[in-house]
Amino acid sequence: MLEQPPDGCLPLDNYHGAPCKSSTSVGAAGDESGNPLSDAQQSSTSLPDEPGAARYPVAVVLPATDDTTDVKTEEDTLSRNGSVVTLDGAVVLTYRDRIVKADHIEFDQASGDLTATGHLRVSGGANHEDLTASHGTMNLKQQTATFYDVTGSVGLKSAGHTLTYSSSNPFLFTGRMVVRTGPQSYEIYDGTLTTCQLPHPDWMLYAGKFAVDSEKAKAQNSTFRLMNIPVLFLPYVTHPTDSEQRQTGFMIPVPGYSSTKGFILGEEFYWAINRSTDLTVGAQYYSLRGWEQSATFRYRGLGNDFAKARYTGLLDRGIFTNGAYLNQGGEDATISGRHDFTSQTRVAGDVEYLSSYAYREAFAENFSVAVSSDILSIVYGVHQWDGYSASARVDRYQGLKQAGVAATPTTPAILEEQVKIFHAPSFDFSSTEHEIGRTGLLWSVDASHAGLSRVQPGFSTGGLTQRFDVHPQLSYRMGFDGWRVLSSVAVRETAYSRSRQVPYSPIGVPVELPTPLNRSDVEVEADLRAPVVERTFDSPGVEKLFDGNDVKHTIEPELTYRYVTGVNNFLSALRFDDADIVSNTNELEYGVTQRLFLRPTKARPCKDRPVAAAQTQYWDDDSGKVQTRGQIGNGIGNGIGNGKDALPSCGSHPLLSWRLTQKYFFNENFGGAVINGRRNIFDTTLNFSGIAFLTEPRAISPLVSRLRLRTSSHMDVEWDFDLDTGAKKFTSNNVLVDVHENNVFAGLSYARLNAPGRFYTEGVSSAVSDFNQLRLLLGYGSPTKPGLGVAGNVGLDLNANNTGLVQYGAVQGSYNWDCCGFSVEVRKYELGSVRNETTERFNFTLLNIGTAGNLRRAASLF
Repeated sequence: MLEQPPDGCLPLDNYHGAPCKSSTSVGAAGDESGNPLSDAQQSSTSLPDEPGAARYPVAVVLPATDDTTDVKTEEDTLSRNGSVVTLDGAVVLTYRDRIVKADHIEFDQASGDLTATGHLRVSGGANHEDLTASHGTMNLKQQTATFYDVTGSVGLKSAGHTLTYSSSNPFLFTGRMVVRTGPQSYEIYDGTLTTCQLPHPDWMLYAGKFAVDSEKAKAQNSTFRLMNIPVLFLPYVTHPTDSEQRQTGFMIPVPGYSSTKGFILGEEFYWAINRSTDLTVGAQYYSLRGWEQSATFRYRGLGNDFAKARYTGLLDRGIFTNGAYLNQGGEDATISGRHDFTSQTRVAGDVEYLSSYAYREAFAENFSVAVSSDILSIVYGVHQWDGYSASARVDRYQGLKQAGVAATPTTPAILEEQVKIFHAPSFDFSSTEHEIGRTGLLWSVDASHAGLSRVQPGFSTGGLTQRFDVHPQLSYRMGFDGWRVLSSVAVRETAYSRSRQVPYSPIGVPVELPTPLNRSDVEVEADLRAPVVERTFDSPGVEKLFDGNDVKHTIEPELTYRYVTGVNNFLSALRFDDADIVSNTNELEYGVTQRLFLRPTKARPCKDRPVAAAQTQYWDDDSGKVQTRGQIGNGIGNGIGNGKDALPSCGSHPLLSWRLTQKYFFNENFGGAVINGRRNIFDTTLNFSGIAFLTEPRAISPLVSRLRLRTSSHMDVEWDFDLDTGAKKFTSNNVLVDVHENNVFAGLSYARLNAPGRFYTEGVSSAVSDFNQLRLLLGYGSPTKPGLGVAGNVGLDLNANNTGLVQYGAVQGSYNWDCCGFSVEVRKYELGSVRNETTERFNFTLLNIGTAGNLRRAASLF
């Protein structure tokens, strides 16, 4: 169907008038004689064979592949010779989803052949192709073409004066000749390919021929040039053009060097199994140690469904340390996943197998992983409904309690000691609080039935110990004049199929008895919260000191009394988890929380506070979008905001939060549960502080302090400590500082632990767990911005004697150009006799292409 031209212009088929600036439709669709097809002819092939034939899903109409689309043109002058139309002067020809622009175009309507010269530009297509050429020929029906002296791009879309990515894999190219062999297929001869902006790219790939289709671009015998300097010859290389399509193939080899591993060469193979699943397998050769193998499997399903597995293993040739042979080979495998049957029912798991802690300590790339001594594997299924939750789980805890030491010519070997605890399985039921009618009474319950096992040096439970535990609770809330009281009463019944012999063995090794054990208790608790005391400081001096902000100070006192009785056989229970450390107590917990908020005194642009931030930070309840005291007095809740990320959030901002709390124990020996001279852990002390402090009967707990300070959006400070007022020492003291201003960033972490140590099962007790470490970070730059970046971090053991002050350290430098970057790092590990290593790492990144090298993003300091 031909479109009607504007006034004064006619369709080309009927043109007999003077040339004019027209918007013309040229009928490129028709039969062999050039006549348009009738509506019946065009649609007859799409009808089903008969009414009632098989029904098909609703289909999306796609552009036809034959010649059924009109050609629309704009030009200054126009002439015709038979079926050949000649267009001149800023010609614009639109055909389907492509636009052709040139100074001169000759178009044969019958054959679809087109010849264009002078400032030729062709754009459009599913991949947003855009190319310019000196001249070229095309066939619109067959969608083929040949262009000369070409510069073009794929995956870039013009948006005014800027270019935007329409694909996650855009690239630009040049060529002496470009042949279009299909709707989305090209062949580039004597050309280049890059992701950098032309005409002066940072890197380019040169080849005699590139083949580009809807899925990928590929070349053989190509040369990679950096800053126009030949760097690498590539026999075969590919680059995806479809952002949804991944490619199977070999990865770029990764070289490296380590003082303990020697020269390193690794290679990986990537298999794109389907759109949701992939697999990477690889191997690395260490010239001083042997072969390491690895594999990673990933799956991403609908919603929250996922599965991931990773395996690493080393066939170690071993090393000699202090005259002793040491083999640090091993295996580490992890599997995690989740599947949601419904929004209320799911299964999930996180499982790890580690054959040797020495392997992890010697070969883990991350310091925190290298020194981690605990592994927890769990698989569970849960169903939740109406405030109830029923679940089944199997879990395994594996903890290193003493590291193994190899024998030397003068000292015997020390065996590695581990503790393993199993829940195989555990069935759990719990509920939130539910009201009984309209009485205001709230009930809840927790219950479990588990098969338990524990293995440690010198002791192992005989099979599975059965434990049934039920814990119902009844509570009631009251409030008057700003005072709030939550009182509750609960009972707990726990039955074990086995018990532990008392009194304990002098060497500390448990002795299991086949005698069943029942433990019962009654619990009473009252939580009192006084009205919040607050005051706003709004004097001119305060506003000047705090940069135009008022200061609001709040004080929140709290008081909790808890009484538990009936646990007269605490020492007879075997220990598996926190359900087994319930003890008698008669205690009073008291504390106070103070907060400071800043509130602007004058109207200023702001942005809405994120909901998540409002839930996780101590925002003032009356903040909203309120900006001034005058607006607050008038009840106005609308502020000023322009939505820019650089703007501050509307309303009050937390400046400081400081909580102090302590417990007083009326029952100093917790019903006879305290054992003098060793570390004692009960549920009441564990819930209060993660740091143990009971080694004898005592009345007062340490003073626990938690301080948070946010001076600005560029600086955060946190100071946490437990002060043992009886021993007059800090059992724990931790300071964290984070500073970032423009491209400069710094961090400080100080950790001090001076608490009762573990009681070793072989009879050797550690009186104190003494830990004192300082970590520092300083850097400049950004991994996503052009320019230079440099950073360094270090971990210091301030208690070091013969092992050395530095535990680890790294220095990293990087430089980013417009479309590529290079990073290099030197990292040092000092972990006693197990690991004394210096390693060099690097990576080279090409924009929208990928990264080659052994410096992974997870290990980057930036």
